[in-house]
This record gives sequence, C-alpha cells and structure tokens, in this order.
Amino acid sequence: MNPGIVTDAASVVLALEPLPAEQVLEGSPQTGYVELTDTIGVWEHTPGVSTDVEADEVFVVLSGSATVSFDDPALEPIELRAGAVVRLTAGMRTVWTVRETLRKVYIAG
Repeated sequence: MNPGIVTDAASVVLALEPLPAEQVLEGSPQTGYVELTDTIGVWEHTPGVSTDVEADEVFVVLSGSATVSFDDPALEPIELRAGAVVRLTAGMRTVWTVRETLRKVYIAG
C-alpha cells in the first residue's frame, strides 16, 4: 500500500480457502485475507460457524452480518454489521456465527 494511493477494501479480490475441520462447527465456511501493510489488511469469512483464537487487533466491518461469542474470557456476544468497530485482544477464544459473508479491515497490534 503506497502513500496517496487508494485501495478499495470493499472490492479487493481475496483468495478464499476452507477453514481447518477442527475450527468448523457448522457449514463449510471459507476465509481469506490480503495484507495491505505489515499491520493492516482485509479479511473475509463466508457463512458458517467457526472457532478462533484471536490476535490483538481493531477492525471495522465493511459488509455482512455475524455474531461473535466469547468463550474465554466469558463476555456477552456482539453483533457485527457494516460500520461496527471492534477491538479484540490476543488469546481471546471466540465463536464466529456468520450469517452473511463478513468483510472487515483490520489493524493488528
């Protein structure tokens, strides 16, 4: 990503791959991402339910809808939709229930 150049995060092409079977709880979700810099990227998750162990990041949802439940620490689930801004910390154990393909821009810390 060069200074002064626009990247259209909503339409950048991502190569999607199936999640490892041990992460899939329901459906056949696929994910993909592209790194724009060392700490900024675009990530996408197709419909389905999967588990994850999070990195330290802040993200903004561009499109889609999902619920993120927290296994550790035990927090209330959050609803994601376009415009949602979320901070996750490294080591959080989550369950992503994606209803409509979710795309986000993340900044890893």
